[in-house]
Amino acid sequence: MANNNRLGSLAKQTAIYGLSSIIGRFLNYLLVPLYTYKIAAESGGYGIVTNLYAYTALLLVILTFGMETTFFRFSNKEGVDPNKAFSTSGLAVGLVSLLFVVLVTVFLKPIANALHYAEHPEFVEIMAIIVALDAFQAILFARLRYENKAVKFATLKLLFIFLNIGLNLFVFLVAPGLKESHPGLMGWYENSYQVGYIFIVNLICTGLITLGFLPEIKKLRFGLDRNLLKQMLKYTWPLLLLGLAGILNQVADKICYRFIVPGEEGDVQLGIYGACVKIAMIMAMITQAFRYAYEPFVFGGKRDTADKESQAKVMKYFIVFTLLAFLAVVMYMPLLKHIIKSDYWEGLRVIPIVMMAEIFMGIYFNLSFWYKLIDETWWGAIFSAIGCVVLLAINFIFVPKYGYMACAWGGFAGYGTCMVLSYFVGQKKAPIPYDLKSAFLYFVLAIALYFAQKYIHLESTVWTLVVNTGLLLVFFAFICFMERDLVKGVVTLVKNKMHRK
Repeated sequence: MANNNRLGSLAKQTAIYGLSSIIGRFLNYLLVPLYTYKIAAESGGYGIVTNLYAYTALLLVILTFGMETTFFRFSNKEGVDPNKAFSTSGLAVGLVSLLFVVLVTVFLKPIANALHYAEHPEFVEIMAIIVALDAFQAILFARLRYENKAVKFATLKLLFIFLNIGLNLFVFLVAPGLKESHPGLMGWYENSYQVGYIFIVNLICTGLITLGFLPEIKKLRFGLDRNLLKQMLKYTWPLLLLGLAGILNQVADKICYRFIVPGEEGDVQLGIYGACVKIAMIMAMITQAFRYAYEPFVFGGKRDTADKESQAKVMKYFIVFTLLAFLAVVMYMPLLKHIIKSDYWEGLRVIPIVMMAEIFMGIYFNLSFWYKLIDETWWGAIFSAIGCVVLLAINFIFVPKYGYMACAWGGFAGYGTCMVLSYFVGQKKAPIPYDLKSAFLYFVLAIALYFAQKYIHLESTVWTLVVNTGLLLVFFAFICFMERDLVKGVVTLVKNKMHRK
């Protein structure tokens, strides 16, 4: 009974963590239409936003240097005081983050010049403060998870999102009108500085959320244990390498783009690419939802033949589900494209490529469990590093000629490389009987249907959607036919639940 209660509590908390993250990402996703409709593509403003947020993602991994996972490991280690583990990891990240902000402030001008932000060095300084606060908060959020405070965790995450959306709506929709009607009251507001306000709003929200951690911050009084810190640093540096390799695969193209294509033209192209990639991020949200559900399943398994067969089935169902999502997005692109303003539409052609790259990343995530389960996580760093080299090579070689299309293909090739390497090495180290024949068949059908809709030209948007819906139903019907056992199981489960009600 006690074990069942423990599992029930775990399931409840997992749902809270997962839903708060997914809902948060979805709500934040709603800012994309606001930004693209208010910031013209030719201004290059959204390119600046895309570029600087890519830097923050990379810097967050560096400033936390794997201390979240390390905190969990040492908090549950025999002979280690959890409070000491928290205060040591929290103070270590906090001091490193503070040093980072000081260095950026002292050397702001040369750093801004090197990053091509000489005209707006304050953008760099604001984002440095934001990422430093985010890094410190990462350990505080980890403390909440350790203490099973899932509700507070979700509340603070969602509060940030609502504050961020609210202030952005004020800056972009309300403030311009108030500027005209009450110029004395709104003397601080400038229509030409909208990109800057995006960063300022983020800083305000991040600062306010930090205040919600006052009870956790007080627990840092246990101080920094130097001997414990040495042990933690020894444990955490491989995690830093793994994190760096992984995040570079996601943001390297957006960081290096302004160096490959400098000036306003680079910002314009990067803005178009960044806006269209946001539509493709629907796939990332699906993968995120899958990850929250799948990790407990794998790590809680028995490592026997039946468990390996279950992992193989889950992989197949993941491929089916993501390919269905891929087709749904491309089939309904005549509607979804209105998420962004029409002057960004020229970049819509990257969406199928980026979505397929996201599918490869999801498959790579599924395949990655073999080295996590046998405690050889350094394989992940190797695969991710090789994938990053492939991505960067394609970017530097082909971006000057093909622009942001090379970025899309770079991600496709990078994640594809990681996926293939992880599969072949994994099958030697810890083989799992994946159904490659079915997976290949589903990919071929999905790609065939994609090209079918691409080359069917109809004047009417309505008829285009009707035909595309028919093509989507073809894939769905084929899946239902091929996976009859799964469909029967789902139908039985639904019937049983209805019968209980």
